[in-house]
Amino acid sequence: MVSRRYDHLMRRNRSEAVGLVVGAAADAAVGDPQRYHPVAGFGTAVSRVERLTYTDSRPVGAAFAVGWIGAAATAGALARRAGWLGTAAATFTALGGTSLCTVGEQIADALDAGDIEEARRLVSGLVGRDPNLLDESGICRAAVESIAENTSDAAVAPLFWGAVAGAPGLLGYRAANTLDAMIGYRSERYLRFGWAAARIDDGANLVPARLTALIAAVVSGRPGDAWRAVRRDAAKHPSPNAGVVEAAFAGALGIELGGRTIYAHGTEERPTLGDGHAPTAADLRAAVVLSRRVQAAAAALAVGGRWWMG
Repeated sequence: MVSRRYDHLMRRNRSEAVGLVVGAAADAAVGDPQRYHPVAGFGTAVSRVERLTYTDSRPVGAAFAVGWIGAAATAGALARRAGWLGTAAATFTALGGTSLCTVGEQIADALDAGDIEEARRLVSGLVGRDPNLLDESGICRAAVESIAENTSDAAVAPLFWGAVAGAPGLLGYRAANTLDAMIGYRSERYLRFGWAAARIDDGANLVPARLTALIAAVVSGRPGDAWRAVRRDAAKHPSPNAGVVEAAFAGALGIELGGRTIYAHGTEERPTLGDGHAPTAADLRAAVVLSRRVQAAAAALAVGGRWWMG
């Protein structure tokens, strides 16, 4: 009996390792679909239910977040029954690193062509800042910071949770991160209702963010500079996770990030991260290259980890 269960777990975990490979390869090849993306559908459903159930309350917000994350993890458990194909679909759904890098390159192209309005339009899809207030340096800084943070959120973290828990981990994490992006703000509306979503996302990213920083330090070829920036500057950032990866990217790229940041909900004075000049379009391209290297290394580690669990 024990032997049969062990064999079943071994086959399932190795099947999920194959699914991680296929899903990551599919994301690298085609990126996010422009229409009918499952995450977009999830977000639409969340918005509709929020309008019906919103209450300015932490307990209600916590129940809202836990319910949606649980539903997504259950969908992952059902996908796992389809074998490696189900895990591949969950992996492709959860990953967003390729599209992130594509937008980064498009912003750099627009800036090199002198089309700052197009660059503003593109960067508005990555950050919550008012793009009309950003000059070329501000656009580059916003894009590099987003690429750094989302290399963790949209690539390393889903792969990490896929390695730990398979398809339920992949979709459960993606739900938590999407909820944080939708309601995890310190605005008047979401300060209490979105509190649990923000805290769950922080917890889910504690290990992946530091793994992202470690991988970035190694693959950049400048581990000393990256870790110096992390040790000195990361704790100054208001986010326990974004500061780690942004500092690592700043150190690895030899640039300075942070500073005055204007959001829809107000202005924040962010600490500076790293040493060097303000990011340029060339630095944005370098951030894209670094992100792709980190994503490839994380995929290899996740697949190897899930296979080893088998």
